[in-house]
Amino acid sequence: MARAAMVECRPMIRGVCVYCGSQTGTDPRFREAAVELGRALAARAITLVYGGGSIGLMGVVADAALAAGGRVTGVIPSFLCTAELAHAGLTEQVVVDGMHTRKRVMFERSDAFIALPGGFGTLDEVLEMITWRQLGRHERPIIFLNVAGFFDPLIRHFDGAIESGFVRPELRSLYSVAGSVDEALAIAGAGARP
Repeated sequence: MARAAMVECRPMIRGVCVYCGSQTGTDPRFREAAVELGRALAARAITLVYGGGSIGLMGVVADAALAAGGRVTGVIPSFLCTAELAHAGLTEQVVVDGMHTRKRVMFERSDAFIALPGGFGTLDEVLEMITWRQLGRHERPIIFLNVAGFFDPLIRHFDGAIESGFVRPELRSLYSVAGSVDEALAIAGAGARP
């Protein structure tokens, strides 16, 4: 009788939340990374969960995932649902009552979090997930996709907070920094493309 092969049981990644800008930024590599990430999620049959917008890197990552046959769930507050902002072609668009509800719904639908370049909103969302992890509310991976060194100043700030005694050194483990889409997805537990 043949012995069954041992298979490691890891939780299946169903949804990855991507935080990113409502602008595309000045470096074309930001857009390229958003396209690559959207396509890579679709290739792995992982649902993209994001802020529901049609503009900036948000629209780019969603369009790339959809064009590659992927599932995309947008979560957008009702006050942002204007013709210019809400993406009309998503697999699912969840309209919520405000920003706090948006963050909670995105959290509930995601197994990992990846931050692409973005502005204040992107930082607000990803830092809240880091804080929730610090407080023991979850153990999900949080990854900064460091396109063109965009997050270098933020990581230096974190290091400065550690050196100044505001953050314990072991809390560096709350987040990861990836230099490529494949590395970010490997850290998230999504593995290689099938």
